Amino acid sequence: MYATVWLVQKGSPESKSLGRSGTESDEDQRVGSRAREQSPAWVQRGGWRLAIYSRSLGLVMAAIFLTSLLAQSIAGTSEYNESQLRDFQDPISWWDYTTSAEFWNRTLQNWQSEFLAVASMVVFAIYLRQRGSPESKPVGSAHESTGNEGYASHTTGRLVSQG
Repeated sequence: MYATVWLVQKGSPESKSLGRSGTESDEDQRVGSRAREQSPAWVQRGGWRLAIYSRSLGLVMAAIFLTSLLAQSIAGTSEYNESQLRDFQDPISWWDYTTSAEFWNRTLQNWQSEFLAVASMVVFAIYLRQRGSPESKPVGSAHESTGNEGYASHTTGRLVSQG
């Protein structure tokens, strides 16, 4: 999540325009003295609230990731220990399970399909289109167009270049 601030993928409809990597200026992000009347309250107040809010998506995604990892480790420990007890073997601690090859093998197998799905979307979105989808470039856009280039203006209906 945090790496996407600096990563740019040429041809991706979800990428920033080429040359616009990084956190961008306060003016581009409409924060600090550049905040607008309709900006979220935490953006208008600034300080620690702005620091948290400007990283809120990454923080929530990291919390979801860590929570799912914790849940998977607890469920896996329980299942593993159940198997151990059935075979009249001693159960192991949560820590021992999470540092075992068994845990990481199961975890990576579960995530493999997720990584494949995301990787497919990243690559296919460059060359394929879905008319009307916010995740897709307009059907007539060049494969090389990146970000919001060529999207229709919501107010005028004309094609505009925003990159």
